[in-house]
Amino acid sequence: MGKHIEIQWLPESEEKDIPAAESFLGLLYGKRRVKIIVNKLKNAPASHFRVKDIFRASGLSLLGISNSHVEKDRKKIKAGKPMSPILLLRDKPNGKVIIADGYHRICAVYSFNEDELIPCRIV
Repeated sequence: MGKHIEIQWLPESEEKDIPAAESFLGLLYGKRRVKIIVNKLKNAPASHFRVKDIFRASGLSLLGISNSHVEKDRKKIKAGKPMSPILLLRDKPNGKVIIADGYHRICAVYSFNEDELIPCRIV
């Protein structure tokens, strides 16, 4: 883990995050279900979860800092630029959490502090 850096967060998702989540979720679900999920995500209250717990719940592997998207987000963090909240979906039948948007961001955050509380929208 790197030295302690205070990570800044935006209060709301950036404009590009919802279409990104929609695109990803479109690989898993039909258009109608994606529309319902995205509308719920837009209106979900903010929650906070530790980055290491999000990884454990998702079952995904951590991308290394050599990944270009992770490195871009690490540079953003180091520069003190605020990050967008993560968009999550509870996949109850499979007992997992789907990272609808923000996978590279949480990988970048993990490289600084695995215990960082990350603002999320979760449905």
